[in-house]
Amino acid sequence: MDRTALTIRDITARAVIVPLERPVRTAVGTIPSAPLVLIDVATAQGIIGRAYIFAYTPVALRPLALLVEEIGREILGKPVVPVERMRDFDRRFRLVGWQGLIGMAVAGLDMAFWDALGKAMDQPLVRLLGGEARALPAYDSFGVIDLERDAPAIGRSLDRGFRGIKIKIGDGDLRKDVESVAAVRRMIGPEIALMVDYNQSLDPVEACRRIERLAEYDLHWVEEPVRADDIHGHARVRAASKVSVQTGENWWFPRDMASAIAAGASDFAMLDIMKIGGVTGWLSAMGQAEAASLPVSSHIFVEASAHVLAMTPTAHWLEYLDIAGAILAEPAQVVDGKVSAKGPGLGLEWDEKAIAAILA
Repeated sequence: MDRTALTIRDITARAVIVPLERPVRTAVGTIPSAPLVLIDVATAQGIIGRAYIFAYTPVALRPLALLVEEIGREILGKPVVPVERMRDFDRRFRLVGWQGLIGMAVAGLDMAFWDALGKAMDQPLVRLLGGEARALPAYDSFGVIDLERDAPAIGRSLDRGFRGIKIKIGDGDLRKDVESVAAVRRMIGPEIALMVDYNQSLDPVEACRRIERLAEYDLHWVEEPVRADDIHGHARVRAASKVSVQTGENWWFPRDMASAIAAGASDFAMLDIMKIGGVTGWLSAMGQAEAASLPVSSHIFVEASAHVLAMTPTAHWLEYLDIAGAILAEPAQVVDGKVSAKGPGLGLEWDEKAIAAILA
């Protein structure tokens, strides 16, 4: 078999709702389970590329799976060449726009293409791209916490070697924010990085007010204090803040990132491999980050992020929020608070027995 020439034979997408070990509570709602679309790109050469995408809400799950398969029908018989396929997608969907379900579907297909190439060469994706797998520092990502109920879980995170803990706040008034942040800082001590995430719940004036009060707790960053698309609001908060501002998980493709950088919206960049345009989009985005001297962290998608973040010149933190482990044959492993990429490809193999139980 010519391992350098794969062609697309079939594309399938399955909608599943995966139970989360730790449901995620945010300032704007609770995510009790993970609605995922599992993508399989079968090639004529017998290699299957896999990826999953996160629909955020069950309402979008089946339309997203259908969209993946509909787009897939248009590219059957074409070679697995991710950059060229992305150019095709750009031409195909330029008028309707990238943001939303189309962007998610395209990025999922891109990740599956890269996974197939890695499997064909029997190499982890990071090595296929010219890098090497390395142990990336990870932080454990919590939702809005219950101070009594979640204390044992935070203790277990420290026992696993995590050197960073993130919590979500903003579901109440400033007093509640202070209570949560102060309690977690006491739990983890002064040496562990503490991040907070407002999940876009404030306006710029209120964000500045709250961050000023929370600064005494030595926060590593405050994430998305205002609407993600309000890049000028983020820039305003950043200019007034004693705490570094983090945003980027809702940047759609590298052009969104370029606009945010131009506006001075963030001290850091948090890239979501699905929204930034898959592996192909990430490679472009990481170059922008290097040119702008922005430290890059990942957003969910632990398995794929471990590959591309290891390639990123300004790599910072990997977010550990396991949304797919329950349906993977080999979930991502945390060793002394760090995560390393696995292969071949993205290292994704479905646990079909677990999937069948969910679908039953």
